This record gives sequence, C-alpha cells and structure tokens, in this order.
Amino acid sequence: MTEKMLARRDGAIGHMIFNQPEKRNAVSLEMWEAAEKILQDFEADPDIRVLVLSGAGGKSFVSGADISEFEKSRGTAEAQQHYNSRTRAVYRLVEHFPKPTIAMIHGFCIGGGLNLACACDLRICSDNASFGMPAAKLALGYPFEAIQRLANIIGIANARHLMFSAQRIGADHALRIGLAQQVVPLDDLDAVVTDYANTIAANAPMTIQAMKFISTQVLADPADRDLAKCDDMVAACFASEDYKEGRRAFMEKRKPQFQGR
Repeated sequence: MTEKMLARRDGAIGHMIFNQPEKRNAVSLEMWEAAEKILQDFEADPDIRVLVLSGAGGKSFVSGADISEFEKSRGTAEAQQHYNSRTRAVYRLVEHFPKPTIAMIHGFCIGGGLNLACACDLRICSDNASFGMPAAKLALGYPFEAIQRLANIIGIANARHLMFSAQRIGADHALRIGLAQQVVPLDDLDAVVTDYANTIAANAPMTIQAMKFISTQVLADPADRDLAKCDDMVAACFASEDYKEGRRAFMEKRKPQFQGR
C-alpha cells in the first residue's frame, strides 16, 4: 500500500481517494496496485453500499498517468504489457463493482482520469471541472475498452471530438453531452455528493445491486450476457426480507429500514 492512495469509510459510503496533489493526482503504477486492493476490500465489506472516487488537494480528480515514471514502468514492451494489465484490472474492477460508484470530480479529469470516471456509474462535478483526452498529443495508443466506455456514455461523435482534437471541455459542456450527471459549485461538491450517496445507500441494497448488474449486461455483447443471473437476482429481491419491509413501510407511511437480505 502507499500513502498516495487513501481509503475511508463514512457510514455506508466508501471513499477511494487519489492522493498525489503535487502532480495533480497523476497515477503511478504503485497507486494502481493500491487501488486494486482498496476496491477488493470495499467490495467484500457488506456495510459499504456506495463507493465514491475522488482526488485530493482541491485542484484535480485524476490528471492521467504519471508520465515521469514512463521510462521505468512503460519503457519496454514487457514493462508496457505489465503496466497495461495492472491498469486494466483496476478499470474493470470499478466498471463491474457490484455497488454503485460515483466519481466526484473537481479540476482536471484528464486521460486515464477520464477513463476512470467513465468506468464509474455516475459523475458529479464542480463548475471548475475540466475534461480531456490528450493521447493524440503524446502519441499514446488508446485501447478498445477505454474508447468503448467513453462512447457508451457520450456517443461516438462526441468521443471522436475529444480523442481527435485532444481539446479540453468544461463542466457545462460535459453536462450537455451526458458525461456529467450534475454540475454544482465547487464549495458544494462534497456535500452534494455525500447527500446523493446517502440517498442511494438508504435504498434496498439487493435491488440496487441487481439493477447495477443488469445495467452492465445491457451494455455487454448479447452473446456474453448472463440473463439467467439477471433473472435470479430479480427473483432474490422478491424473496427478500427487504421486499416485505418495503411493503410494510409503504403501508405504515414510514421510511423503510433495509438490511440487504
């Protein structure tokens, strides 16, 4: 583990924080490896119902890869292959995390940071957020999965604009094209995300997890969809104690207390 990656629990909300503010939270290989462990721990924790990803320091979410270590960690074909396998594992863990994920974005969200944000379910950003895909300015190859994530969210034409031009867009533009779900003043960002995450956490966990999994299957290739698991998860919701509690709470005009079983 490294102090450049932080994990924090706040009730039912887990926080994974990229903590290299002196480099605008550019991500090194050791940070990717620490992120993988944090994600695995939060996934295994039954008390965590929502995961929030953010960047420390107030100036950046994640500004991409730490280019200063490229010579060491990506200087040869073998090193590049290892690096790609580690980063791919983290992106996939986020994308297929069984609980809702929220990217809380302020400042720069660039390159690998944009890919990470797109792997999250939702993106809430401050009005000073800036998004970009600078690979074409650095002669970097960009993999299929990353382009697919971006195109699934904003459409292929908007994705091509970001990729081909390597230009940055602001928060309002991101909201218009569906990249961001909310834009709020910077000073309000933490409170808005916390309130929203708590709203999700108060809902029925089994239902939320079923909808999360089914939504990933909607985006999967038809031949790869696990429709039987979708059906099983829906049936489990109707067989749960939470389903009984939801009905009772509705009839008694009170807030339900869901236990995830």
